[in-house]
Amino acid sequence: MDQTVKTQPVAEQPGAAPTRLFSLDALRGFDMFWIIGGEEVFHTMNEVYHGKSVFWSTLSLQFTHPDWNGFHVYDLIFPLFLFMAGVSTPFSIARSLEKGKTREAILLKVIIRAFILVLLGLYVNNGLKIQPMADIRFASVLGRIGIAYMFANIIYLYAKEWAQICWFWFFIIGYYLLLKFTAAPGFHPGDLTPQGNFASYMDRLILPGKLYVPYPGTKISMHDPEGLFSTIPAISTAILGILTGSLLRKTDIRPAYKALGLALTGIVFLILAQIWNLDFPINKNLWSSSFVLHVGGLSLMLMALFYYIIDVLGFKKWTLFFRVIGMNSILIYISSHFIKWTYTNQTTFGWLAQLAGKAYGAVLLAITFVLVKWLFLYFLYKKKTFLKV
Repeated sequence: MDQTVKTQPVAEQPGAAPTRLFSLDALRGFDMFWIIGGEEVFHTMNEVYHGKSVFWSTLSLQFTHPDWNGFHVYDLIFPLFLFMAGVSTPFSIARSLEKGKTREAILLKVIIRAFILVLLGLYVNNGLKIQPMADIRFASVLGRIGIAYMFANIIYLYAKEWAQICWFWFFIIGYYLLLKFTAAPGFHPGDLTPQGNFASYMDRLILPGKLYVPYPGTKISMHDPEGLFSTIPAISTAILGILTGSLLRKTDIRPAYKALGLALTGIVFLILAQIWNLDFPINKNLWSSSFVLHVGGLSLMLMALFYYIIDVLGFKKWTLFFRVIGMNSILIYISSHFIKWTYTNQTTFGWLAQLAGKAYGAVLLAITFVLVKWLFLYFLYKKKTFLKV
């Protein structure tokens, strides 16, 4: 979600609940930086060395997704964004309640926001055109964010903090038990292959249209990494963000201790994830319970780091580059569907690539590709124009 959380620096308001986290805007921008083209620098540098440089080939590999089980750094981008949507919830809802809005009014706004995100996800996947239902992909990144965000916000609105913690564990433990003791027809219970796992089987039954991954050599739907059933544990990712946001709003804990608590909890989550991985593999495609803990641990540690440096110590000037991206994250995500970024980049900076030669020219174009997008976002930032959903 693209929610701007506004406040003064933590250190400047002792005893008052913060209403803005500069660190959240910066971390959101850091996350989106890799989606808008930052990872391509590593891929093009790897091509310069023809895959023979261990350093560049390792970085390039980390910014791809594993075929099935396992984890690469690139797998963190999506859940980190959902986590941050959760972090913003206690701030935005607290503001609404302070303005006199009822919980029912806030709930309606949350549901509408989720619906808009689902529609935007459909647009990103399929564009605006008339086509057979069978050719439409309904599951989407934005759709998952919307649905998980909605259920997590409903829980936040009507459940106390201890109950929110219970819901967090309920979703991931329940999901684990479902996949551990069930499977698609014809497969043994606990089968976690793309064809045999229970989540993908339920998506094939429930979701209309097509799924992202077909059976090999066919057009028959097999699996979708943003499927409906695997959105269940994604709700826990959003709830973890909400619990984090609630901690950061507390006034009876020193800001430095908040950062330390987040970092230590993150380490515990990483250890638990590795233990659970032995029985329920870390798998982004299934959003497995061990994956929730693994990316949750990394998200907590990143949030702790950014919060401590930016909001506690007060080092904010360097964050402008990322905040410009983070404050228009939804817009830049969908922008490639109505702005020809590649064409703009090549017509503006193609001459630089020609001067640099074929190999390093690709690297320069990867850098300027991000630059062109950033300059567009900076123009909107200066004009205080932000797409809110």
